[in-house]
Amino acid sequence: MEPALTDLFREPDDATPLAPEEREGLLQTWVTHRRDLNEAEQENIVKGAHWARRTRGQTIDALLNIVFARTLHKRMFGDVWRWAGTYRQSERNIGIEAYRIASETTNLFDDARYWVRQETYPPDELGVRLHHRLVAIHPFPNGNGRHARLMADLLIERLGGEAFSWGGASLADVGALRKHYVAALQAADKYDIGPLLIFARS
Repeated sequence: MEPALTDLFREPDDATPLAPEEREGLLQTWVTHRRDLNEAEQENIVKGAHWARRTRGQTIDALLNIVFARTLHKRMFGDVWRWAGTYRQSERNIGIEAYRIASETTNLFDDARYWVRQETYPPDELGVRLHHRLVAIHPFPNGNGRHARLMADLLIERLGGEAFSWGGASLADVGALRKHYVAALQAADKYDIGPLLIFARS
C-alpha cells in the first residue's frame, strides 16, 4: 500500500516542519511521496554543491556572507521549492524568532570571518562552529542542516582541508546516526563542541 500524500511532508520530530503555505511552494508536480521528494532534493543538492565548488577563485570573505549563503540555498533547493534562498517568515520548533534571522546571520558571518583572520580556532573547529550557529539560527523554511553542512564543508576546503564526513551516510531519515548528530548539536548548544567535532569526522 502506497503512503498517503500527507506523508510527503511528514518530518522527524527533531526536524523543521513546513507551514501550509510553504508546502504550496513545491515546484515538482511529479513528487507525490516522501521518497520522490528525497530524490528530487538530493539531485538538486548535488547540483548546488557542484556549482559552489566550481567557484574556486572565491575568497573566504565571499563565502562567509549572507549573499552567498542565500544563493547557495537557492542553488541547493531552487529546483524543488519556490521559497529556496529566502528566509523563513514563520516560527519553528527549532531556531530563533523569524524577525531576528537577518541580523543574526550577519553577526554569524562577521564572527566567522574574524575567527578565520585571527585563527581563533583550528580549521575543523571553525567549520563545525559555523555549522552549529547556522543550524541554531535555522534561517530557511527547510534544508537548514544540509545547507549548514555544505557551508562548513566549503569553508574547510577553502582552508585547505578535506570536507567533513558527517557520519558517512544520509542524515535525512530517523535512525541511530541522526540521533547521534542531534545529540552532538544539543551538546554544542550547551557549549560543548567536542561531540560535534568528533561526529563531523566520523
